[in-house]
Amino acid sequence: MTNVLEIKNLAKKYDNFALKNISFSLPQGMIMGFIGENGAGKTTTIKAILDIINYEGEIKIFGLDIRKQATKIKEDLGVVLDDMFFPEILTPNDINKAMAGIYKNWDNQLFNNYLQEFDLLANKPIKTFSKGMRKKLEIATALAHHPKLLILDEPTSGLDPVARAEVIEIFQNVIAQENCSIFLSSHITTDLEHIADYITFINDGEIVLSKPTNELLENYGLAKCTAAEFKKLDSQDYLKYKKNKYDYEVLVPDKKAFKRKYQPAVIDRITLDDLMVLMIKGDK
Repeated sequence: MTNVLEIKNLAKKYDNFALKNISFSLPQGMIMGFIGENGAGKTTTIKAILDIINYEGEIKIFGLDIRKQATKIKEDLGVVLDDMFFPEILTPNDINKAMAGIYKNWDNQLFNNYLQEFDLLANKPIKTFSKGMRKKLEIATALAHHPKLLILDEPTSGLDPVARAEVIEIFQNVIAQENCSIFLSSHITTDLEHIADYITFINDGEIVLSKPTNELLENYGLAKCTAAEFKKLDSQDYLKYKKNKYDYEVLVPDKKAFKRKYQPAVIDRITLDDLMVLMIKGDK
């Protein structure tokens, strides 16, 4: 399977933070959810992917080095950043005209179709838009030149649940109809559980894991143990644990093997929220 995005040994140092030689890849036609708490390195990684900051290591998009062929690559990129903004005096019509001069594949009709679908008035100044409306405009702009790769940083932040579901459905349709791939950073992990083919988890500048979503949700588990049961566990059989008032919660990478070996009373299906909390806050 061809990788549309490849990152090898990406490193970036700041005074109080560093990306530590991270590596992962996104196969073509897939959606990767990028998760981690605030300050973990998600936005820094995305800025490196977009060649906004200097970095060490290698980043290839469509098999091309972003630092050497940025102009060619960016023609096929759609981008929504968490801190992205358009000048407030502009209207969507102004955005439409400006982008037609930037992207060779800009599709005026598709842009207007998204405006209608999102209930955005084409001649209304952006300064009158709510946060959710501005986010929808950013998404419409990112999609309207038929990108081959979408880089999305919190694209559904500020949207109500109905609008979020609408946007997620659009992303799924783009994947199906346009042979597009999506790299999606989000704190709303429930959305990712439904649409992401892969999950990459970053913590404190390091990649904790990068795996197919179904493998994570089907194989990983959350075992509930008494204190006596916990003392009998081999530390090689679990990743992290949390001590509660009356029991222990234990994160295991293979719940079937764990259940065969220890026969715990309860072993629950993991969620991405559970995974993040225990991997970051749990003990080992």
